[in-house]
Amino acid sequence: MNAPFARRMERVRSRMAEADVDVLLLSVGADLPWLTGYEAMPLERLTMLVAPVGSRATLVVPRLEAPRVVERPEVFDLRPWGEAEDPVAIVASLARGARRVAVADRTWAVFLLALQSQLPGAQWVRASALTGPLRAVKDAAEIAALRAASAAADRVAAQLLGGEIPLLGRSERDVSQDIGRRLLAEGHQKINFAIVGSGPNSASPHHEPGSRTIRPGEAVVCDFGGTMDGYCSDVTRTVWTGTPGAHERKVYRLLQSAQEAGVAAARPGVACEQVDAAARSVIDAGGYGEGFVHRTGHGIGLEEHEEPYIVAGNASPLVPGHAFSVEPGIYLPGRFGVRIEDIVVVGEDEPVPLNRVSRELTVVEV
Repeated sequence: MNAPFARRMERVRSRMAEADVDVLLLSVGADLPWLTGYEAMPLERLTMLVAPVGSRATLVVPRLEAPRVVERPEVFDLRPWGEAEDPVAIVASLARGARRVAVADRTWAVFLLALQSQLPGAQWVRASALTGPLRAVKDAAEIAALRAASAAADRVAAQLLGGEIPLLGRSERDVSQDIGRRLLAEGHQKINFAIVGSGPNSASPHHEPGSRTIRPGEAVVCDFGGTMDGYCSDVTRTVWTGTPGAHERKVYRLLQSAQEAGVAAARPGVACEQVDAAARSVIDAGGYGEGFVHRTGHGIGLEEHEEPYIVAGNASPLVPGHAFSVEPGIYLPGRFGVRIEDIVVVGEDEPVPLNRVSRELTVVEV
């Protein structure tokens, strides 16, 4: 049970040595559970892993939170602290002498400032520069967890496409809550988001579902995902509540081709920006480039958005184990929008889509 965490610690220490980092400090955020299996609560009481490059790591945790920690002696020592103790001083003593410190990106400023005052000679860098590229490459267990979460989200998406989730006459908010309940019923422990944008609202990529009633003959973009056994799902399908017109069909078919091109490009050695370009070039050629206003995708794992980012300017090459979304969209303000999204893992030779639910144009008249 501890072996994956011990291997990850070894990889992190190798990166620390390469980057001349003396100690790694992890608090709230996904890096800590990835490395230790323990997720810190975002409290005013400090939790922090202190991992020196050449000696044992120590998890400094509030005493009242210690019972939640699954101890992993091969990975870290546990140092609970009492209410009358100063956890910043404890962390500083464990990191004493460090010249270069990598600190978790989401560490609360109050703790970072206090640590900087107690380690005045240290240079501070972002921990994600070390951990991000490592976390981006999923191992077999992580890919299995992502596959299971995607399959559960697919079951909800299939219910949407099959007309089992009524749309007509319901508010976007009501449909969003319905989707969320179904995610939980299919095995997710947490709902991360359930975007439902109908009619002109479908042209807003991150629309907040509201009181608007879904009407006949319009596009409805449903983008939803959650967390299942620690790993995230994320899928988007666009449906129509009546037969779409010729223009709507043309735009959707163009989007389908773009999404397929993006997925097909997701192979080892291909730069992240080339996957973005593969999808974007199809939409550009179709005359709707100005309507594609966001990147093609984002990495996924313990967090719904993490490395690698599938965006112009990211020349990092893909490697087997990279997992990310491919989700081009076309948005025509005031009219309608469409988006298709699947999670894809880079295999040894070719892309492996984790979402299998239909991407065909679907009419749902219920």
